[in-house]
Amino acid sequence: MALEKTRGRRIQIGELAVVVGAGRSGLAAARLLSREGARVRLLDRNTAALSPEQAASLQKLGVDVQLGEHSPEQFEHAAFVVPSPGMPVAKLAQYLGGACEGAPEVLAEMELAWRYLNDEPVLAVTGTSGKTTTASLAAAMLQAQGYTVFLGGNIGTPLSEYVLSGRKADVLVLEISSFQLQACSTFCPRAGVLLNITPNHLDYHKDMAEYTEAKFRLFRCQDEGDLAVLGADLQELARGFNLRARQVWVRESERFPQSGLLGAHNKFNEEAAWQACRFFGVSEANAARAVARFKPLPHRLELVRERGGVLYVNDSKCTTVSSLKVALQAFDRPLRLLCGGKFKGGDLAALGGLVRERVREVALFGASREHFEKAWRDLAPLRWHPTLEEAVRALAASAKEGDVVLLAPATSSFDLYDNYMARGDDFKRIVSELA
Repeated sequence: MALEKTRGRRIQIGELAVVVGAGRSGLAAARLLSREGARVRLLDRNTAALSPEQAASLQKLGVDVQLGEHSPEQFEHAAFVVPSPGMPVAKLAQYLGGACEGAPEVLAEMELAWRYLNDEPVLAVTGTSGKTTTASLAAAMLQAQGYTVFLGGNIGTPLSEYVLSGRKADVLVLEISSFQLQACSTFCPRAGVLLNITPNHLDYHKDMAEYTEAKFRLFRCQDEGDLAVLGADLQELARGFNLRARQVWVRESERFPQSGLLGAHNKFNEEAAWQACRFFGVSEANAARAVARFKPLPHRLELVRERGGVLYVNDSKCTTVSSLKVALQAFDRPLRLLCGGKFKGGDLAALGGLVRERVREVALFGASREHFEKAWRDLAPLRWHPTLEEAVRALAASAKEGDVVLLAPATSSFDLYDNYMARGDDFKRIVSELA
């Protein structure tokens, strides 16, 4: 199944590699580079980014840890710079301008690890929404066929950790973000899946054109022997990117009637996963078995509890307006909706018809109330609360039998929570404590 792919150069012994960000992917990249004989400098603005145990472990490897504000001097003479996914590539320019005679190569942790694979075939998934579910479905289908699978990347386990582990999987299933793709130059999946593109991360990317270009970088190194799986509504957009791989255009289907996942969008995700997996020889029967066994992932239209005939659903991973549209369309019961947080952009007014038709009440919480109030104030009863707990308890008091109380914030969580998982977990705690 392996097929040799062109990869970028590897670090040479004694060369300097600067890793920016001491998160999980940054630590994995630092360990991999150290193993390969590089001089490694790890930077993080947060002076409390590392635990004492982490700092001691890095010190044993000879990693030069520098915490606090960055400076151009820290990047001088670097051969490689590996930025955290949260560090926009464009922002590095202020540090690299006079860094060395030849500019260092800036590469994502995913690209770095790709260069150290032993030619294992990759199935990679990107898109504005649905990435994690689709990648997880693909991994389940491949496992049902009998393959040994590594599932990782943006989904949780960095690819560098796989390389360091010494494991050998038959297929690597990787979720990859626009942040990572923007700093990939030779990364080339045998099968690439691009689910959708809607406005997102415009606080990171310069504009939609840059965001779209980053997503389509998934296919730039593929050739005629590879597979590109794309949402059918991307067909016109794809014409501008000269895709060379064989293309499959996906729509939602009823191929897997035994699915336990909610919503038409998940029928689409299942079909996309299947079209990618059949490229690796997965039978439809094994794919169907995998789908039938597959459980909804946490914080993605997750059924939390039914109380007094009211269903409570956690969709904290709904961080965009387009994801909110999907969530609203997933139910045929009246909705009492929880929204709020750090708004990332999008047209809330465009959801007016769905809100008027399906939503009985909106409880806002935390930041960004002004965006929702301006768009929806005449469509449904709407009230703001400073915290999620107050908002949930207000909806629980007014909900009627047959209603769904839906947490689908359409925002990031960074006003009140560290991440969407913490927000979803708090919602589940609050619901579990309702008398």
